[in-house]
Amino acid sequence: MKDIKVIFDAERMKYPYTGLYHFCKDLGQSVLKDCPNDREMYFYLNSKVDRVFGTDSNYLNQKSIDKFIKPRFNDFDLWHSTFQLTDYLPINKKIKVVATIHDLNFLKENKSQQKREKYLSKIQKLIERSSAIVAISNYVKEDLLEHCNLLDKPLEVIYNGCHVNMKEQAFQSSNNESFVDGQFIYSLGTINRKKNVHILPYLLIGNDLKLVMSGIIHEPDYFQRIQKIVKELGLENRFVYTGPVTDSEKYSYMKNCSLFAFPSIAEGFGLPVIEAMSFGKKVLLSNHTSLPEIGGSEAFYLEETSEDYMRFFGKERLLEILASSPREGQIKEWASQFSWDKASKKYWNIYNALL
Repeated sequence: MKDIKVIFDAERMKYPYTGLYHFCKDLGQSVLKDCPNDREMYFYLNSKVDRVFGTDSNYLNQKSIDKFIKPRFNDFDLWHSTFQLTDYLPINKKIKVVATIHDLNFLKENKSQQKREKYLSKIQKLIERSSAIVAISNYVKEDLLEHCNLLDKPLEVIYNGCHVNMKEQAFQSSNNESFVDGQFIYSLGTINRKKNVHILPYLLIGNDLKLVMSGIIHEPDYFQRIQKIVKELGLENRFVYTGPVTDSEKYSYMKNCSLFAFPSIAEGFGLPVIEAMSFGKKVLLSNHTSLPEIGGSEAFYLEETSEDYMRFFGKERLLEILASSPREGQIKEWASQFSWDKASKKYWNIYNALL
């Protein structure tokens, strides 16, 4: 009897320093580790991407032409689609599809009605092709129930995980001195409008903190807006933009920051929040979309994000938060529930049920 063959779509790993890259990498490594003896994992991955799942693992070369001339993959049994707007699905209808939906953020962003309808239509087609659907938070689940027709297909919430607890042990023994002198606020994420990070410089008014920001610039005009605000506030010497960072650099900033700030207004999960909390760090979040669900009672929240409110918060509330009880143990305990090992086992339960 032949082994059951599962394809894990890691096509989005063409784009490093993104949340989808890390989702595919971390979940893919975990489901590979948990793969039963009578199953075979294959990774659908572009040939230019490092073989992060091991040189002995099975790979299927992802090519752009696959968008138009879709492979049949006749010898395979299940396809895990990891991106809700994917152009890559097997044409063979006998292959079961598990679809992970990360967000419907385009409904909250300043998109045209035409684009919103286009994206919703794409997600609906993926749902129709799928045998099971996974939302990465209850917030995303409720969005799907409101805006899509699930056709009575099974829908399960599986939280993203975090590998910091495992990696932190090796990190602790390495050179992890801070790259920044003095106390600083750290923020990590793609630099675009939905991340809402232009409000963070206002937190520096009324204190001596610095602001360190990491991530790829997705919207250059938005980054110019941030630079303009920094200059207008006279904070050039207290603002550091690092660009994209490696895992070790990211963990160094997280370990040494005084506060991690993530004021996103459109977020399906918010993995950097859990990474920072895994170091026992206090986090300051917006109260939008999934963030109250992910940060829980161990996070601090912005009631709004207007310029006046942020100025007030920097002068009146920020230092109180930093001076409050550290609660490192409680914060780490909260973060520990978000585990790739737990996520992997839940995904395998879905795979096996369909197979």
